[in-house]
Amino acid sequence: MREPPESAVVTWAPGRVNLIGEHTDYSGGLVLPIAIQYGILVRASPAGSEIRLESEGYGAAEPVAADGGGAAARGWARYVQAVAAELADVGRPAVGMTGTVSSDLPSGSGLSSSAALEVAVGLALCAVADFELEPLQLALLCQRAELRAVGVPCGILDQAACLLGREGQAILLDCDSLGHRLIHVPADAAVLIVDSGVPRSLEHTAYGERRAQLEHAMQLLGATRSTDLDLSSLAGLDDVSVRRLRHVVTENARVERFAAALEEGDLAVAGQLLHESHASLRDDYEVSIPELDLLVELAEEAGAFGARLLGGGFGGSVLVLTETARAKEIAGAVREEYRLRTGSGGDALLVSVSAGAARR
Repeated sequence: MREPPESAVVTWAPGRVNLIGEHTDYSGGLVLPIAIQYGILVRASPAGSEIRLESEGYGAAEPVAADGGGAAARGWARYVQAVAAELADVGRPAVGMTGTVSSDLPSGSGLSSSAALEVAVGLALCAVADFELEPLQLALLCQRAELRAVGVPCGILDQAACLLGREGQAILLDCDSLGHRLIHVPADAAVLIVDSGVPRSLEHTAYGERRAQLEHAMQLLGATRSTDLDLSSLAGLDDVSVRRLRHVVTENARVERFAAALEEGDLAVAGQLLHESHASLRDDYEVSIPELDLLVELAEEAGAFGARLLGGGFGGSVLVLTETARAKEIAGAVREEYRLRTGSGGDALLVSVSAGAARR
């Protein structure tokens, strides 16, 4: 793979793990993500009027115009083109670039590889054009780019976590106001991401349908953000609307309680809240699958504090909270039993609470 010159701009953007607060971001709810140590690195130099990037794992992306114009790109070039187009809309000069993309972030496992790519490319495009945006401005821009690229109506969670992450700190984020504060994660807390072996892509699941159902239910109540609702608000609604809203209302409450548990160092309470979150995602939001349910069950049987499905659901991974001292033991026990029952999957990734995206 061709390498840019030594004077190249280097940007890095991490994946993220949302500790709790799933499917709440696009209703203006609360989330508690962390940035992790795995991510995407872009090394590029300004060049002409096109963006030309090569990836170690996916080959060369088709060239796209520096302003994101022209015919719709295919493959992962869709994300590059969408970010360039959104940046052009806010005044970035049409400076092209050539470079390489490398990643140690597993795709399709709920760690938000698409948001990391958007942010890393966005930072690089800004750098080569000497154009600056505040972190939350860039996060919102990359959120719009995701919709433009693949039609996924994602919330702000992924991109905000990628840009706001701090080492050893989770981010308690209000997705409506974008107000946020840092929450210390105890050193004896370990977070495992366990792969179900079932790949998933949000654009090919019922993610959009779930969001539409939730937005319809909120419209019935005249609500613009889920934090304004409580369970008493749901009386008289149809069954689907009640269940979708009940999930986000109770999940918002769980986020606040989970943040408090971390600050108090009470990992047992935090684990119980993860268990409750998974049950709500399974029963009220209906985004789980049997393989994810099995992983949660096995992790808790092995002695984890708690577990839940991670990301949009419909496949991917589960998040497991355990003690640092027992993380390897629990990961091994879950993998062995899961493979015994399913024949594949069950691999675990230990993630650390890391810094957010930056130019290097």
